Amino acid sequence: MASVFRRKRRVRLANGKTVVRQSCKWHIKYTDADGIERRVIGCTDKGATAQLAASLEKEAALAKAGVVDRYKKHRQRPLNEHVEDFRQALLAKQNKPGYVETVCTRVARVFHECGFLFWQDIQASRVQRAISGLRNRVKVVERQQLNGKKDKAVQWKDLGPISAQTHNFYLQSVRQFCTWMVQDGRAGESPVAHLRGVNVRTDRRHDRRSLEPDEIRRLLEAAQAGPDRFGMTGQERALLYRLAVETGLRRDELKSLKRSSFDFDDCTVTVEPGYTKNKKLAVLPLRKDTAALMRESLSDRLPGAPAFNVPAKAANMLRKDLEAAGISYVDEAGRYADFHALRHSTGSLLAASGAHPKVVQSLMRHSDINLTMSRYTHIFRGQESEAVEGLPDLSAPSTKAQKAAATGTDDAGGIVGRPRSRALTPHLTPQLTPTAYPACNRLSFDGTETGVLHGMPDVAEIGVFEPAGRENKGKGNTSRDVRILGPTKPTVGFEPTTPGLQNQSSTVELRWRVSGPAEAPFRPDGARRITSATPDFKQI
Repeated sequence: MASVFRRKRRVRLANGKTVVRQSCKWHIKYTDADGIERRVIGCTDKGATAQLAASLEKEAALAKAGVVDRYKKHRQRPLNEHVEDFRQALLAKQNKPGYVETVCTRVARVFHECGFLFWQDIQASRVQRAISGLRNRVKVVERQQLNGKKDKAVQWKDLGPISAQTHNFYLQSVRQFCTWMVQDGRAGESPVAHLRGVNVRTDRRHDRRSLEPDEIRRLLEAAQAGPDRFGMTGQERALLYRLAVETGLRRDELKSLKRSSFDFDDCTVTVEPGYTKNKKLAVLPLRKDTAALMRESLSDRLPGAPAFNVPAKAANMLRKDLEAAGISYVDEAGRYADFHALRHSTGSLLAASGAHPKVVQSLMRHSDINLTMSRYTHIFRGQESEAVEGLPDLSAPSTKAQKAAATGTDDAGGIVGRPRSRALTPHLTPQLTPTAYPACNRLSFDGTETGVLHGMPDVAEIGVFEPAGRENKGKGNTSRDVRILGPTKPTVGFEPTTPGLQNQSSTVELRWRVSGPAEAPFRPDGARRITSATPDFKQI
């Protein structure tokens, strides 16, 4: 039940007496739909205040039942008040002030372009249209001299439509604000939760590149020998660039480093969670030579002293040193070598060193390995050519061809991509295989069943053998196997000489199938020439 009352307070008078005084207006105490006790200032009239209390109690009961909008009071507040509360909530989560300012500025700009004043005015289609129509604007300060006095005129320069990446950043900020409204109990649902970003691959305007190892050395040499720039000496800049390349630390992370952040015994550097992007403690290893240089550079500083005086525009400082080293800020492909490109160089150098992708992801502190491999890993000059040269030589002979060449039976094979050599077999068997095999049409024997083969001086003997299990009966045609056995001494070309076996050799059997009358004997006076034989070479 709602109650109506007047606030009472004790007041001490000038004479020292204490009196009790009541407030002029009546107050209301009731319980809302969430069960929280609320107190509201009513009117000077008790009856009017009682009616207001009854109305508030009724609304609380209906809201608890889901009949009445429980977010009515939040819908009646202007959006700029909600945005300011959103800013304070982000700062309370220990976000960086620069990040908070960027997000809130983007939200306010979109709402201004759309003309939104209250929460119920927000429409997803109008938000998407407004973001697509945003244009890049930069503040230009022009110095003018009027009446002998210098005056500054601030103007805005239009650089054209925003990029796809910037489009997604604006949409992400608006979605983040609407999600906070729901989580804080100020709205029932987000009107832009279904909106999605555009494809950033279709509109890349500031792609970064990784520096080649020789370019990094030239940059360090130029910075070491260069003059003071942006409040840093040449030695400090060279050490800053080297540490950025070897650790992959971002600009703000490098700026947060102190003398106590380095452990020179274990060769590590530590970044506090408040300065890392993922809000986690980062402990990264250092090279021993780099740790020695850092120890020498920070030897005269207190533990709480900053390690580097990193300027706000570190990219401009790096650009000056790149010019001194003769390195282009934008390469032929339109990629930039700004300060964050040093982090890209870290990922590329780790990948080129042969480190496991999971190790590279851990050192880069990425939650997704696709981000490490696709965005922060670049190909150095000559790596693709070296990879192609590492492919197997397809012009080399196959295993089968190598075995055939070793035994001298490679007539059926050949090397892929090369003309087939017909002189290979005669080269391996100069005594037994004449060029183009002319001896196959003129081999003869002396007329005896075992004799010397003409034209082949090293052959031991020839013999005529009947097929097994066959008897030559009758006057019909039959077939006989003519075999040439030999040589008795090693023949060059069939196989290499084996140490210790100089007096041994392989036995080669050359077979011809000869058809003719069974009664035709092999006699000297009836010697026949083998003219239509097909040799079958087998090594036994």
